[in-house]
Amino acid sequence: MISSVAIQYEVHPQTLRLYEREGLLKPSRSDGNTRLYTDEDLERLEVILKLTRELGVNLAGVEIILNMREKMEEMQRQIEQFVASLNQELAQHTRPAAPAQNQSLVPVVKGAAIVPVAAKTRRRKA
Repeated sequence: MISSVAIQYEVHPQTLRLYEREGLLKPSRSDGNTRLYTDEDLERLEVILKLTRELGVNLAGVEIILNMREKMEEMQRQIEQFVASLNQELAQHTRPAAPAQNQSLVPVVKGAAIVPVAAKTRRRKA
């Protein structure tokens, strides 16, 4: 409700109404027409208050910044969807390599024993 939000964020209820009139906040309404603020509304309010109180941004600037943030979030979602579809496409077209026969660097002959070559040792001068 508007009164509890106003107290919690140390804002006058008229300020919250102004933010709503300006389109910065859009709280839902109850059957009795009481404003109901969701967690998303409160997060948005926190951004608005930080911009206005700490950074001195006016309401027109706040509106521009919030719109830019929404566009950036949408672009981020689109990029994530694109990457996911690209990964899915790559997974469908990439086949695991079949074990290759006779493609080893050193041919292996059945029944032959591998004997390691002894490393040369250096003599130290005393």
